Amino acid sequence: MNIKLTLFFDGIIWIGFFERSDLGNYAVSRVLFHTEPSNQEVLDYILQHYTELNFSSSISNTDGISVQRINPKRLQRLVQKEIKNVGIGTKAQQALKLDQEARKLQRKSLSKLKKDEVAEAKFHLRQKKKKEKQKGH
Repeated sequence: MNIKLTLFFDGIIWIGFFERSDLGNYAVSRVLFHTEPSNQEVLDYILQHYTELNFSSSISNTDGISVQRINPKRLQRLVQKEIKNVGIGTKAQQALKLDQEARKLQRKSLSKLKKDEVAEAKFHLRQKKKKEKQKGH
């Protein structure tokens, strides 16, 4: 399992994106930091709150992450390249967007069901009143 944290400042608050990829699956979680966290604060947060992170639903990982050991110098270059890269990866944005769309569809379907139930209850109430009126009570 590979976990990556991307931390950036959006002009108001600090946002951290935890990206988790394992066995062809990719998931992302967003965390808000109100002030710029130090390295120690980030480490403490990971140790204490990692299990509480709410990751998005997994999407298939097309990167094909290799399990081979990477040369330490190459790894250092990759890390420096990632640090220079500003913003979040498009894959993280896509994962969050897919999760948001799924929640949106679920919320819409629930609200439609509630609306239909209320309409049906009103209809039955009108029918009941109409029958009582016909009976002359």
